[in-house]
Amino acid sequence: QVQLVESGGGLVQPGGSLRLSCAASGFMFSVYAMSWYRQAPGKERELVARLSVGGSTNYADSVKGRFTISRDNAKNTVYLQMNSLKPEDTAQYYCNAFRPLYSLNYWGQGTQVTVSS
Repeated sequence: QVQLVESGGGLVQPGGSLRLSCAASGFMFSVYAMSWYRQAPGKERELVARLSVGGSTNYADSVKGRFTISRDNAKNTVYLQMNSLKPEDTAQYYCNAFRPLYSLNYWGQGTQVTVSS
C-alpha cells in the first residue's frame, strides 16, 4: 500500500523556520522524483520544489533562496527546509511522488503551515 505521510507543519512567526518531512512507503522511493506542493485557501495548488532522481532541483521563484528540498533514500524520506518564512507561505503543503515513465503519481494528505505573528 502506497503511503506518503507529511509531518513538521505548524504555526511559526514571520522570519522563522520549519522543516517538513515526508515518509514514503509501499513503492520504490529511489526511482521517483519527489516534490512539495502547496495550496492556500482560494488558490490553486502550486509546485514549491522538485527533486529529481538524479538530484536536480527546481523551485518556485517565490521560495528560491529560502527553501531547500532534499531526500534520504535510505530512510525513504523527503524534506523541505523552509527559512525566512513569510505570511504568504501559509498553505497546506503536500508531498508528491512522480515516476513519469509510468505516469505514476502519488500524494500525501498534507500538513498545514501557518506563518503569522
